[in-house]
Amino acid sequence: MNHDMPSPAGATEVFSTHSVFGAPCWVSLTSRDVKTTEDFYGAVLGWEWRPVRLGDRFRVALAEGRPVAGIAAVAGMWQTSVAWTPYFAVRSADEAAARVQERGGTSAVGPISLPPGRGALLADRDGATFGVWEGELFSDWPTWRRAQLAFIRLHTRDAFDAAIFYGGVFDWASDKPGCVEVHYEGEEVVLRSGGAVVARIESGAAESAPDPTVRPHWQVHFAVTDVAACAQAAERHGGSVLFLSADEAVLRDNEGAQFTVTSRRKG
Repeated sequence: MNHDMPSPAGATEVFSTHSVFGAPCWVSLTSRDVKTTEDFYGAVLGWEWRPVRLGDRFRVALAEGRPVAGIAAVAGMWQTSVAWTPYFAVRSADEAAARVQERGGTSAVGPISLPPGRGALLADRDGATFGVWEGELFSDWPTWRRAQLAFIRLHTRDAFDAAIFYGGVFDWASDKPGCVEVHYEGEEVVLRSGGAVVARIESGAAESAPDPTVRPHWQVHFAVTDVAACAQAAERHGGSVLFLSADEAVLRDNEGAQFTVTSRRKG
């Protein structure tokens, strides 16, 4: 489980999760060694770093000066594996956590207060982990998405069942203004907010597969200009390439956390 909460220390513009509820609003990574993590992602994605008021174990990654992700050196402290975790904007973290538990999911951490917000780390009923965040964001949501995040994808047992679970938690496809739209395209569920694709859900992951890349999980996709260069940099800095095509590469970082880089040309 990822224990980095996205407290927006140093944000200059106030943008609340109330504006984009139900949509992914942040991603964060647990790490055993922040320095080596900084070096790896600096080389692969060109990120720079700044501290946050949560302490020395936490950093915020910047792409062209804009906050894009959080890093927390807590994997060893909490005896957890390293992993990327997406956070969803909610109007109430407590209500979202209660809805998760009502629908067969679990709560790992929180909800807890981290001014100026409140968050929780949760898992759906198939074990895929995710977070929720209520309060201010690091920067306005459209800017965060344009900075580097392409979208997130849930690999799960049954995409339609998962869409029902998350839809009930986050009020997807409800009559509330600004809610996330749900579209069914073949065997995949596509989620849009403000016209932009923000998440995808696909079937196929096995619930009890020994390989964590096969078990249900959320995969973070970062938009880059040169996929091949990112893959080469990952290998040079202690990571590995699991899949490589002209438009996309699935990578593992130097500590084993999996993520995807996607060409900015790809829709």
